[in-house]
Amino acid sequence: MILIADGGSTKVDWCLVEPGKGAVKRVLTKGANPFIRSSEDIAAELKEVLVPELKGYQIDEVHFFGAGCAFGKEEFIRTAIAVNFDVPKEKINVQSDMLGAAIGLFGSKPGIACILGTGSNSCAYDGEKMIANVSPLGFILGDEGSGAVLGKLFIGACLKNQLTPGLKEKFFEFMKVEQGDIIDKVYRQPMPNRFLATVSPFIAANLSDPTVYALVHGAFTDFFKRNVMQYEYKGNKVSFIGSVAYYYKDALTKAAADLGIEIGSIEQSPMDGLVEYYK
Repeated sequence: MILIADGGSTKVDWCLVEPGKGAVKRVLTKGANPFIRSSEDIAAELKEVLVPELKGYQIDEVHFFGAGCAFGKEEFIRTAIAVNFDVPKEKINVQSDMLGAAIGLFGSKPGIACILGTGSNSCAYDGEKMIANVSPLGFILGDEGSGAVLGKLFIGACLKNQLTPGLKEKFFEFMKVEQGDIIDKVYRQPMPNRFLATVSPFIAANLSDPTVYALVHGAFTDFFKRNVMQYEYKGNKVSFIGSVAYYYKDALTKAAADLGIEIGSIEQSPMDGLVEYYK
């Protein structure tokens, strides 16, 4: 059996795959970003949540694609898995979530893969590996088009009275916050990117408002100009993974068309494509 994981900072989607057949079982655990959690912490949760769910199955190899799995942090995840499953470390493959997105979207074919979720990322993929990657830089310096940046742009426009009259009050009521609460969550509380991303459902629900649409269209345009257009995008399809890409697909497709960029597929998760690839 092959165990595949699509790992984010919020949750990890695990799928047990039988070669030649497909998915056997799926399990969710908490996020396992090694920049946020220790190897021991992740290992303890896997022992408590994942191992009991997979009892009785012989796992021969593991492919973990996760946020933060770069810059030497891969070993944190590999160790957490190895102490819980009787799988040789050389059979535990830990790679970035960006490569997982590329495989999930394109399999063995080349293309430009993008992630638009709480954060954003992109790469050029040759059908086997990433051959180019523009650094996402996080929501302060980059992450264009992401949920966190959409939230940042919207709140900034809201507090500076740049939106349609009445929308500010509507937003405060929806979020159950006042201006002081927002300042506290952004500047004083941990993980402000997650708070900013929680604004996305309100933005999506009010996308028909011209001031909101202009903000979203501009954010997606920035994503394409500052990331995708640095690759050989002409003649290559540009495909997306992530909740923001999925729920804003019409606005995303329009921003791409305005720049002459061809969109391929837009999926919420890479898991179906990963299962197809590894089965």
